[in-house]
Amino acid sequence: MAQKETSPGEPKQGPIERATRLGGPRSLASLMPRLARPALGKRGLAEASLMTDWAAIAGAEIAGHALPERLDFARGARLDGTLHLKVESGWALALQHWEPQLLERINGSLGYKAVARLKLHQGPLPARKDPGPAPAPPLDPARRAALEAEIAAAVASLEDPALRAAAARLGLALLARDETGASMPARGVKQDP
Repeated sequence: MAQKETSPGEPKQGPIERATRLGGPRSLASLMPRLARPALGKRGLAEASLMTDWAAIAGAEIAGHALPERLDFARGARLDGTLHLKVESGWALALQHWEPQLLERINGSLGYKAVARLKLHQGPLPARKDPGPAPAPPLDPARRAALEAEIAAAVASLEDPALRAAAARLGLALLARDETGASMPARGVKQDP
């Protein structure tokens, strides 16, 4: 193949510049927005970061119970859209109450007022890949009674009954966690709401 002759005023191009100009090798990162736009646009998610960064945007608790499905805009507009969320049963009411804060987080993350309202669709979420570690087995009753007696003796010198009860709950939870690997509430001690 004959190489193109360059004119005296035109800078010489090496093989990399020529290949890039002619559609040669490019980095994958430079191609991703153009490749992802049609796939995400069909689902109404022009903002791919909303899907990929959902846990960071919404927070771990909300992200565990709600997932974005699509983002709808009025024809020709890219502002004040409606974000459709798939929500586990029982969480729709909580998300309705948290809607102003969630909208602020979403729009702050995207950098403009992309979402004006949420539309919630209740239903099961896809199965999670890692359910987390299994809870540790509880202490046997004899060992728990021994721990409660040990803690009661340790906090007996506290004069304030509320402080004594709180210290006993804390001590039992810490000792139980050390022995089983999981925390557990103290039995027989009133729990604060």
